[in-house]
Parts: sequence; C-alpha cells; structure tokens
Amino acid sequence: MMDNLRTAANGPVLKIVLALIILTFLVTGVTGFLSNESGNYAAKVNGQTISQAQLEQAFQQEKASLQERLGDKSAALLSNDQEVKLLRRQSLDSLINTVLLDQYVNKLGLSASDEQIKAEIRRQPYFQTNGKFDNNKYLEVLNNARQTPDAYAEQVRRELIIRQLNAALMSTEIALPTEIKQQAALLLQKRTVRLATLELKSIEAQQTVTEQEVKNYYDMNSKQFTVPEKVKVSYIKMDAADELKNITITDADIEKYYKSNLSKYTQPERKKYSIIQQSSEADAKSILDELKKGADFSKLAAEKSTDKYSAQRGGDLGWMEDTSLPNEIKLAHLTEKGQLSKAIKLSNGYAIFRLDDIKAQVVKPLEDERSEIEKTVKQDKAINAFYALQQKVSEAATNDNESLAAAEQAAGYKAVTTDWFDKGHIPADINFNPVIQSIFFGNLIDNNSPSGTNSDVISVDGDRAFILRVDDVKPEFIQPFDAAKAQVTELVKRQKAEKQLQVDGEKLLTALKEGKGEQALKAAGIGFGEPTVMTQESQSSPETKVIFTLPHPKENKPVYGLTQNELGNIVLIQLDKVTPGSIPEDQIQQIMTRESYQIANTMLESLLVNLRNETEIKIGQID
Repeated sequence: MMDNLRTAANGPVLKIVLALIILTFLVTGVTGFLSNESGNYAAKVNGQTISQAQLEQAFQQEKASLQERLGDKSAALLSNDQEVKLLRRQSLDSLINTVLLDQYVNKLGLSASDEQIKAEIRRQPYFQTNGKFDNNKYLEVLNNARQTPDAYAEQVRRELIIRQLNAALMSTEIALPTEIKQQAALLLQKRTVRLATLELKSIEAQQTVTEQEVKNYYDMNSKQFTVPEKVKVSYIKMDAADELKNITITDADIEKYYKSNLSKYTQPERKKYSIIQQSSEADAKSILDELKKGADFSKLAAEKSTDKYSAQRGGDLGWMEDTSLPNEIKLAHLTEKGQLSKAIKLSNGYAIFRLDDIKAQVVKPLEDERSEIEKTVKQDKAINAFYALQQKVSEAATNDNESLAAAEQAAGYKAVTTDWFDKGHIPADINFNPVIQSIFFGNLIDNNSPSGTNSDVISVDGDRAFILRVDDVKPEFIQPFDAAKAQVTELVKRQKAEKQLQVDGEKLLTALKEGKGEQALKAAGIGFGEPTVMTQESQSSPETKVIFTLPHPKENKPVYGLTQNELGNIVLIQLDKVTPGSIPEDQIQQIMTRESYQIANTMLESLLVNLRNETEIKIGQID
C-alpha cells in the first residue's frame, strides 16, 4: 500500500498509522507538511502555499523554544514589538527554507523509507528507558512538546533526507588523506627552543627625558589625556525575586489553579482500534460478512489485509485519543468495545475498523501535583506583584518628576545614591545596557547638566526594573599639562625604551647569527633558558607564531629569531630541533569526516541562498 513516504502522503490509512506512530511504530508515511490552502497566506514558494496557520504554529514553537532557553528573561524580549516581528519573520524564513529543500530533494528523488523512520525513532535516547525504547516516555515527550504524530513523523523524514543530501554534498568535496597528514604534521610538530628576554621595564628605568620632550608630547597628544564625563545618580531598584519572598499561597489558590487548568492534569479517554484494508468495496464487504459470522479479526487481518504493516500486527493500530482520530475512523462511529464498522471508503481502497478496547479518562489527583502548582502560582503572583509595583512607582515618579521622593514612598524604601562614575566604570548594581543608555544617551542630561527629570521604568532581563535620575554631572575635559605631566613623562620614557629595546634586540640577533652571541648576551646581562618543547596546539602566544615560521635547523646548527611578547619585552629565540608531527591512520578518517561535514554544511547554506535567488517567493500577510 505504501512503498515510500511520498506516494501515499494523503492516504487515510496512512493518517491512521501516523496517528499511532508513538504507540505502534507502524510508520507508513506522512500527511503533507505544507498543504495548499485558499484564502490568506503567509508566503508562496514556487506556487506552494505556506498558510497563516502554519506560520502561527511555527511562531508559537519558536516562542516556546525561546522561553525554554531564556526563562524569565524572555519576557522583556517578547514585550518588544520589533523583536516579536523579527521572531515571526525568522519563523517564516525557516518554513520557506523547509519548502525549498523539500522541493529540491523531490527533484533529486531522495526519500526515507518507513523502516528507516521507524528505526530512527527507536534509536533516539530521549525516548528510551535503561537503553530500551519506552512507548510511554515517547508519548509523554510528544505531549509535552505539543507536537502531533504527523508533524513528528514529518520532522524525522526530513532529517533523514537532509542527511542524504549532506552525504551527497560531502561526496563532492572531501579533504584528501595526504592533505590531512600534512596539516596534522604541521599542527603536531614539536620544536625545541630556548628563549632569552630583554625586559622593557629595566630599560625604561634607565631613560631620562627633558621638560621640552614632555611638553612636546603633550601638545601633540593632548586629547589622549581627556577625562571622561562623570555622573552621580540616584535610583530605585525593583526586583521580582524580592516580591517572591513576600508571596504566600493558600490552599484555595492551589485548588483554583488546579480546577482552572484541569486539562493539564487529565489523560483523555483512549481507544484501541484495528483495521483490515481491502482494494475494493466488494472485498471489504466480504470480509465484514466473515467477521459477523465469527471469523477471527486478527487472523483475517494477517492473511488478507492489503496494508502489510498493520497486517503484521493482526491489524492492530494501537491506542488513540479522540482529538487525534483520522476522519476515516470518526466516520465509523464506533462506541462499544468489539464493535465493527461498515466498509469505510479510503483514498486507495476500503477498510473495516474494530474498536478493540477503551481506557477511561484519568485525572491526576490534586495532591500529586500540589507542590508544582504551588510553585507556579507563587511565581505568577510574584510576577503580577512585580509589574504592579512598577506601575505604582512609575506613576509616582511621573506625578512628582522633580525628585524620587514620591517614588520612594510608593516603593516602600529609599533610593540608592552612587558616587561619581563614568561610562567605563559603571556601579555593578546598575551595570546594564538599558540603564547605561538611559543615563548617558537619554534625556537625563541636558547641556552637561542634570535635566532634573526622572527616567521611565527601565526593564532589565525581565525580572528587574529601575527608575533613576541624574543628580550631578562633571563634563568631559582635557587635563591641563601640569595635571598630566607625570603620566606624560612615563609615556615618553616608555616610548624611548621601546625604540632602544628594538635596536638592542636587533644587534643581539645579528651577533647570534654571526656566532658572537655568547659574548653579546653576557654583555647585555641575559642568557638563554632551559630547552622547552613547544607545539602549535599547546601554545598560543606571539612567540609561538614566530617560532613556527623559523626555518628548520641544518647540520645541528641552531636557527635564531626575534619577537615581542605581550608585555612589550623583546624575546630572542634559539631553535635547536624540529620533530615532525604524526597522526594515527584511524584518526585521519575522523578528521576527514569532521571536515567533510563542515564543508557540507557550508555548501548546504550556499544551496539555500541559490534556491532563494532562483525561486519565486511571494510574501503574504505575516503580522
């Protein structure tokens, strides 16, 4: 009946099987992921419609994912209209990419078989208990993710097909083993070196400067000695965590939440069905007659059903909830255990359904959920109290805009007053970008003076908020020469020392290359240290970069080099030995696979760009 996922994508029996994928694994295909619908649309890709409903579903999934990743911090993001619009557009782009790849792989003839999907689902660790597949866990995971069996089957199918596409891309571009070996040999190469250091500080201490040199440097670089604008602020901090401490929950609160959200704690009634499928109505009626005469349903299904997958299980379709029933079973109107349907028309045949068993609705007792409900209700109340406090303090700060006195009274505690600070040294308690923006780039400073107004409520990370005002301002200014003189003197000395250090280093390097290094080093008061073995992988410094660019020593004669380290010191290098790196053959294959995947991912991104450029994409209503 169903040789692959695409040939029977809209078959009713296919829908039945997919509705039970989490219980029976009779995976036979999927309904269309992106169907053509009339009316308003979100987008059209080569004429294929992405509906408003599909966009909304994808958008809600993106929101749920964002909330799971960021927790309470997501509230501030989702309260911003521009961010919400961006998230909705990203959801649409993801759907468009899905359609583009779907159309492309269909052209290539790529597909995933029923057995591949079945095996892939069983392999996934989050559906397993003690290393074995667990039907109940699978059902729970899908239910918590608010994902239908059809959608999940489609997701698995697409992942398998994309793997095939990646494999095809990987086969076109792959690093050769010889290249891997060369790269590994360089990366794992070992170099034995000895280092000698000329310290900048010691030479800097020997420098002398004149008054005129210092004055000249100041005149040419006066802006370098600018003192940034500084402010003092007063602020009121509101924290959701503080509200949580003050919240008390009663039994009535818990019971009210439980009753209002009873569906969350209810396992709906479930029914178990079986099917026998036939090619014609006459054959189906013949089977029905046999069943009415007492024939064994499972035996007939195994022997005569044209659906080979359900036939292997005696027609068993597993357990289903009413909300997930395919229309074909709904049409059967089966209400009693053991009841048979009439011959039901399918898109590719006829079917007889039987209602095998019924499991009554189960409601989890309140006591089992009490602790979790208490946490939820407490958090909800704390958030409501937090936002109510913000509103109260904001109104007070607006009505009395000349001070924070009214806002303090509304908050129930005094504002905090800071010492002087600038943009580069923000007090930790208010060191948040929205607060910094409000202080230095908002309307709280006017012509280098406090504007005398209170800020609006400034939300931070979704669980904190501030109202503040600037109390005093020290405008930016350039230090006069006398104030900056000591700092300028040190800079001029360092500048002179750096020049002398470079000259001294070059002289020593020349002496080393000429075979006169020992005497020159002794005169400079330095010497090479003990041998050190270095690799590019184990070291990351300016010295390493130079060490691995030096030529290999020949005839046991060392090679010399010179570099500058992070402290500004001159480092002389004596390279004594180079040991080639090597890599085991089994690791070569691992590296090849990793690089191939990186190449394939890059090519897949390029493919999507090309597909978008070559595709007619119409954007409809997305807001």
